[in-house]
Amino acid sequence: MGRATRRVAACAAAVLLASGLQTTLAHGDTTPVRIDLTVLVIDDGGPSVAAITAELKSQGTPYKVVSLSDPNRPVINAAFLSDTVNGTPRGKYQGIVLPNENPFTNSPAEMTAIATYEAAFNVRQIDAYTLASPAVGLNWAQNPGYIGTLDGFQGATTAAGTSGPFGYLKGSVPFEDNDPNVSESYGYLATPMAGLPAGASFTPLVDAPIPNSTARGSLVGEYTHDGRKELVVTFVYNQYQQQYRLLARGMVDWITQGVHLGYDRNYFAAHVDDVFLADDRWSTTLKCTPGDVTCPPGTPDTGNPIRMTAADAQYAKQWQAANNFTMDMVFNGGGSEDWKADHSATVDPTSSQMIADQTSYRWVNHTYTHPYLGCVQDVSVVPWRCTKDATGNVVWVDQNTINTQIKNNFDWATKNGLHVDPNVLVTGEHSGLLTAPQETSDNPNLAPALAANGIKFTGSDASREPAQRAVGSSTLTVPRYPMNVFYNAGSAVEEADEYNWIYTSKANGGSGICENNANSTCLPKPLDTATGYQSYIVPLEARIDLGHVMNNDPRPHFIHQSNLSEGRILYPVLEKILGTYRSLYTDNTPIMNLGEGEIGQEFQKRAAWNAALASGQVTAYKVGNTVTVNAPSGVQVQATMPTGTTQKLAIGSTAFGSAYAGTLSGWVAPGSLQSSVTLQLSSGSAPAAPAAVAPNVAAKSVTAPATTDKTVPQGVATPVPVGPSDTTRTKAPSLVPGSGTPVPGKGVVKNGNGNAADAAKNAKASGGTAERDRKHAGQSGNR
Repeated sequence: MGRATRRVAACAAAVLLASGLQTTLAHGDTTPVRIDLTVLVIDDGGPSVAAITAELKSQGTPYKVVSLSDPNRPVINAAFLSDTVNGTPRGKYQGIVLPNENPFTNSPAEMTAIATYEAAFNVRQIDAYTLASPAVGLNWAQNPGYIGTLDGFQGATTAAGTSGPFGYLKGSVPFEDNDPNVSESYGYLATPMAGLPAGASFTPLVDAPIPNSTARGSLVGEYTHDGRKELVVTFVYNQYQQQYRLLARGMVDWITQGVHLGYDRNYFAAHVDDVFLADDRWSTTLKCTPGDVTCPPGTPDTGNPIRMTAADAQYAKQWQAANNFTMDMVFNGGGSEDWKADHSATVDPTSSQMIADQTSYRWVNHTYTHPYLGCVQDVSVVPWRCTKDATGNVVWVDQNTINTQIKNNFDWATKNGLHVDPNVLVTGEHSGLLTAPQETSDNPNLAPALAANGIKFTGSDASREPAQRAVGSSTLTVPRYPMNVFYNAGSAVEEADEYNWIYTSKANGGSGICENNANSTCLPKPLDTATGYQSYIVPLEARIDLGHVMNNDPRPHFIHQSNLSEGRILYPVLEKILGTYRSLYTDNTPIMNLGEGEIGQEFQKRAAWNAALASGQVTAYKVGNTVTVNAPSGVQVQATMPTGTTQKLAIGSTAFGSAYAGTLSGWVAPGSLQSSVTLQLSSGSAPAAPAAVAPNVAAKSVTAPATTDKTVPQGVATPVPVGPSDTTRTKAPSLVPGSGTPVPGKGVVKNGNGNAADAAKNAKASGGTAERDRKHAGQSGNR
């Protein structure tokens, strides 16, 4: 829609006097002011404001939203923005996010109130998306300039951006181009105006080359004028796009001047499930996994499972050291014992090698033999269903079986000298937790078994349950993302072939399941199985996972030991993720590689903090160089502060937080004999003192051209998925084998009666000949 130009507040002095702000903070007053640590968001319903709001929410930074479309919204005036508390002038907001430099087209007094407040209290403003114009210190985007799509453009931080809010980036800010048929970005590249009034300046912080010109145009810049600072963003974005994710942290740091509640870090953990077991193999001929209930009834077991060797274990250790990354080995001790029985051996070379190298990894109990621990499965139909007793009640795996599986695996580890975190667990297939549609509740025997074994955190499937939740009274879940590197693929050809089956239409030889959901997409044509994994799946999966990494999201990702075996197909994905990340971020912003227990605790603290924020039980403010935070007893405070900040104690002080991305951040609790957290900023890092209020702080008048529409492409308003397996940006279900919606094999009739159980009975942990019925009927291989 069109926007009016900025108005001159011709009667600014009279407005100020009438509003009462002059009495709040008189001209020339040197009284220290109080600034509440809350960000005001003026929302126009657009994707850019929504993206900034999502970042504030993710970080745990308090914010208040005023929707411009709400007929009952409050009027933005001096009383809304400031008051006096115990004789101290108080600014209620430490920063203000606007859709553009002046969204109050029919209420100029509101913009005047905001401009006046910002100048009086040294509060900054973000213009979430605006066109380049003299109203924001830029020339119109012409001669030189550019207006249009930015898909595939290569932005970069300037020297000022690198030395300022975006110092955690190495410089590159690439714009996404996920679909050549959809416009996914739009913006205005323009140069700063010359001859700005005295005291005014425009400093580009992120720019890009202007097409057909030797000049560079601003994408993000700081406009200083009239005692105020605006962060001017001249491109539109949504919360998922990589170009925004790269800048989101810096935008929040800029508007809060590096002093705010909450924090943003980048996380990546890789859980390797089924270690010491063998995983069933995808058949490129049958288009299913023999031993899996998704195969047609009567499909014979090929007896060719995938299991790591000692050489694979040695490679894993060497790869980790070379790439400075630690994987989590989610193990089943029974798999090693089965292998020895199957091979009439007293030593398992794979487990021996990995136990010798155990300090190279983190270790997680995955139960002893990986049975299904939910309901007793009836696999005489596809998909399987829960067995019911004569009275119609679901028959659940009993508590003793669950207890034994957990305990026996811990006992095996102890016997073999393997040191394991005793507080964490991942059940086979996350079983025991609800699995819709068959199981709409947890196995009631799971929670008491977890409690009896001292399990504080158990893995869950983030594609089914993205949030942490309680299981009984003593255990919390840790949601894990499934990666599109399949459990039943030991080679790139097998992976690409199965990927084709899942994500190709029936007309192109696939299963067609990608056609059956309105939010799913299909490949335009099948991948070349010889090259498709490296050329398509690896970069696609890396981009999907990087989206999680760059989103302040601690959830781990899970794959399987089969992916470290034979073709070792996991490593190219991990290398792409780590390599891309390290090419974008500086060394002071490393990936946080946490264990399951640490991730569980992070989610637990966030939940308590967010609940306190939502209920209005957190009060935080800054007076001079001192930040004070009051939160409910037992709730730790989450904060980001400048380097040099310390925590004041009843006697003395102590260090605050840890260094990350050029700031200090972390969780902090009141010290002994204290009921609140007090943080002391160093004198050199504290934001500048507020400028004296002057009556001419309103924006200068600029006559705008007749057409001032801002374009928001459909590809921004509706996020464009990276590819058909990207379920983060869509409502599509996960189709990763062993997670989410199962994909029937070729020739399977859904819900048809038959002997689907026959194949499933033969699936087993070791891949040998011993204990062929060790796993519960209905287990779809090892997942």
